[in-house]
Amino acid sequence: MSTTLVPQRAHLTRRLVQLYAGLALYGASSALLVVAGLGLEPWGVLHQGLAERTGISIGVVSIIIGAIVLLLWIPLRQRPGLGTVSNVFAVGLAMDGTLALVPDVRGLVARAGLMAAGIVLNGVATGLYISARFGPGPRDGLMTGLHRRTGRSIRLVRTAIEIAVVATGFVLGGSLGVGTVLYALAIGPLAQVFLRVFAIPEGEGTSAGAAAPRQSILRR
Repeated sequence: MSTTLVPQRAHLTRRLVQLYAGLALYGASSALLVVAGLGLEPWGVLHQGLAERTGISIGVVSIIIGAIVLLLWIPLRQRPGLGTVSNVFAVGLAMDGTLALVPDVRGLVARAGLMAAGIVLNGVATGLYISARFGPGPRDGLMTGLHRRTGRSIRLVRTAIEIAVVATGFVLGGSLGVGTVLYALAIGPLAQVFLRVFAIPEGEGTSAGAAAPRQSILRR
């Protein structure tokens, strides 16, 4: 066996572990925000609103919306990666699994603690799965695709998408509250920190282009 093959396999194994650990943690952290009941992240507001209207679990709604968003990549000429497709299914399954295990929490202090844990863990999850460099999630890909097609800034495109998502979710009955505001303020700095914490050196079996999603988020 080539002496260079073992490091390459170890590198790939680390990236895969980061990818799926990050996606599972992302779903679990989103579920904690649901249990806290003090407001969800923007896409979570939409997912919960649709779940309330349809009677489908919020995790399954997340999967369906992720698949629909992924279809929007076609006219935007975006190319999905392993992480993109895995994101569609893994996050929703982890969310429903966590909701089935975590009991209802009462009391404002306990709910606030759960909300804070959900936001921080979401930042950790973002750093884990994006640093693995297997492609952006469907929603991030929609943002970068619209950025390229329209010429508008990443910040403007992301803001427009999230305002539309939050407004629609709120009208449908999604939970909008202090958690939504704190998430919006904290997730950028948290993601920036954990992207660096979990960064995998480029050039160890990864093409320069694969790092583009992580770099685009760092520039937001």
